[in-house]
Amino acid sequence: MTRRSCALYVVGIACASMLVIGIGLTLSHVFRNIIHNRLKGEITLTEGSRVFESWKSPPPPVYMQYFFFNITNLAEVEGGAMAVLSQVGPYTYREYRPKANVTVAEDGMKVSAYCPKTFVFLREKSVGDPADDVVNTINIPAWAVMNKAKGFFKASAASIWMRGMGVGLYTTRTVAELLWGYEDPMLVSLATTNPEVEGVFGLMYKKNGSLGGEFVYHTGKQNFMDYGRVHTWSGQSQLTFWNSNQSNSINGTDGSAFHPLLSRDERLYVFTSDLCRSIFMEFEKDVTVKGIPAYRFTPPRAVLASKEENPANEGFCVTPKECLGSGVLNVSPCRKGAPVVASFPHFYLGDPKYANAVTGLNPVKELHQTFLDLNPTTGIPVRASKKAQVNIHIGRITYFPATRNLNDTIFPVMFINETVEIDDASAERLKKLLLIETVVSNFPLLIVGLGAILLVVFIILLLRSRRQQKEVKKIAFTKPLYASSFSPQTTAKDDSPYTAVGQKEKEDPQNGTDMHLSPLTSEQ
Repeated sequence: MTRRSCALYVVGIACASMLVIGIGLTLSHVFRNIIHNRLKGEITLTEGSRVFESWKSPPPPVYMQYFFFNITNLAEVEGGAMAVLSQVGPYTYREYRPKANVTVAEDGMKVSAYCPKTFVFLREKSVGDPADDVVNTINIPAWAVMNKAKGFFKASAASIWMRGMGVGLYTTRTVAELLWGYEDPMLVSLATTNPEVEGVFGLMYKKNGSLGGEFVYHTGKQNFMDYGRVHTWSGQSQLTFWNSNQSNSINGTDGSAFHPLLSRDERLYVFTSDLCRSIFMEFEKDVTVKGIPAYRFTPPRAVLASKEENPANEGFCVTPKECLGSGVLNVSPCRKGAPVVASFPHFYLGDPKYANAVTGLNPVKELHQTFLDLNPTTGIPVRASKKAQVNIHIGRITYFPATRNLNDTIFPVMFINETVEIDDASAERLKKLLLIETVVSNFPLLIVGLGAILLVVFIILLLRSRRQQKEVKKIAFTKPLYASSFSPQTTAKDDSPYTAVGQKEKEDPQNGTDMHLSPLTSEQ
């Protein structure tokens, strides 16, 4: 191969390698866009989509755990002493939550559904039988009545009436009664004159199998970022419980679905009807669940922070005088005026004063944090834990002598832990989908790799070519000096001023035995 053809060969390799790399990078971008557009098209709440059936009937098992706070020194507490609490639980139920009355509307842009929940008790996952285990706790109906009785005459009459019926500030009930309801004599008496009053009270009363309010969701067909976002709840696109438009806004999904192609930098909103408001969650860390990569999102302290710490929360103050501190939310506006306060378990992320008002609480992040683990490619929840605590705001109430020894306290009653983790079959299907997406998206990178190999070959050949050129130049420089002494045709008639050495001179040990350069004499 001539020097010129070698150079053309090297240049050809260089051009081919750069062309292959360019094509690979272009195809990588194109293939990734194709995959992402396909995901956006398939992850929609429409008939025939990849996720619609699992959205209507979620296959992973959901578990609801209930923990109660038992007052161990009830007699002392009734006299005004600080309560000593012991946590009792869990009482675990399997939760079934298929959506009902699913209707697609507006040419596939919206879908409406009810979200009933059915609970089945699991004795093997519980500490005891809820029908047998008893708990000393706050008498929530009594506190609701006292908070409703405003003014001297109403409050005095209610106080005398409650004392006559033997209604106290605390009660002892079974776990099942506290959860699913019991007839309260005071409420039964009130119900005879006030149809709006239920004679039965329970923290989960009428929530086992009931439809609840209707949700209308965006399907994500028009914009994948709207996938699963709540449009209206119970016919409302804006709530009426709070004191600002921002606080009354219904933002985000219901927590069961999120748009694909999630980013670590975005803030996710979740509307929860239990809290009668929307909350937001932020990225915390990367996790892996059953071999599936996920982003963990958690609600930061700012969600339940005081108005001083987070001015945006001022709209959640019932009145300027009833604005609580960080870590708690007064939900009485959506609980018919009952003094119910929501928080995270053990007042996690709350002001220490709330946990210190009683004995027996110890907030721990690993036990009491709410989180969502979402696969960033599909937005599918692969693991989640929703934790919330029910508290009652107690203290001195005017014209109710029984409360005169009480301090202002957010008194914990119970907390829930609602958990879900993707089942094995769904996990395998999701991993296959992610593998296909990874292979197809990265296939053009193999072409880029091939181009890179060609480029390395080009560099090696180029270096080798330059080294050969240097060697050729060196030989060309030395050849005129030594060519005549090596030539067998050299004679006395040659024009060269040098001649071959005679045989005798060759053998001269002083001159060596290889060669000798000798100037011609004048005689020759």
